[in-house]
Amino acid sequence: MWVDSHCHLDLPELAGCLPEVLVSMQEKNVVAALTIAVNLEDFPQVLALAEHSERLYASVGVHPEYADAREATEDELCRLAQHPKILGIGETGLDYYWHKDQPEWQRQRFRTHIRAARRVGKPLIVHTRDSATDVIRILREEGADAVGGVMHCFTENWETAAAALELGFYLSFSGIVTFKNATQVKEVAQKCPLDRLLIETDAPYLAPVPYRGKRNQPAYVAHVGEEIAHLRGLDLAEISSATCANFCRLFNPPPLHSYA
Repeated sequence: MWVDSHCHLDLPELAGCLPEVLVSMQEKNVVAALTIAVNLEDFPQVLALAEHSERLYASVGVHPEYADAREATEDELCRLAQHPKILGIGETGLDYYWHKDQPEWQRQRFRTHIRAARRVGKPLIVHTRDSATDVIRILREEGADAVGGVMHCFTENWETAAAALELGFYLSFSGIVTFKNATQVKEVAQKCPLDRLLIETDAPYLAPVPYRGKRNQPAYVAHVGEEIAHLRGLDLAEISSATCANFCRLFNPPPLHSYA
């Protein structure tokens, strides 16, 4: 069994082929996928996807890249997160790659999400790019360790990983870990405690080897697990079991069941 802890099934590359995506998940025994909201405007479509299948779940949040997106209030996030299909708050965090001026509105948006997560008791789904120091600082300042969460598509160094782990967060690895030149990501994937490790596709982006450069989908998450098993010298079943258990411990979904 596998779980894709982070994907974007509402994006155009995947939204029109949901039946095929679900069949492919079944063929690869991917028993659940968490499809992630990036703004409030498209949140209804994200939630509708999650309601379409017992294998799909969703989050609610506004991505840090989107300067023109409607801001979510703390109360609004809390209200939307009450839906039983919503497992987490995010995608939130900071992204200074596209906003090199390091704007205060990003930091305030991040704080709003953390406060909402603490109020509803649901974990955070955190994006960080060229912003690790501020991400960790704000998580600490806002008491994010009260709810924890996941550092999604983790590509930072071990120092950042250790700080996130200390706050009770999980580290999620994407198809990047299968890329030959991803030395730092591979090293952190080897060192991450097994009970804090998650895997994801970030579909339709970042397809793992052997599909690199093609459209990604949840069915490919097993290739991420295979690479991590290889890096750690573990049986594939150990990675499968650990990542499924970790997903359930963090997000508290209904019991997961194999297709068999």
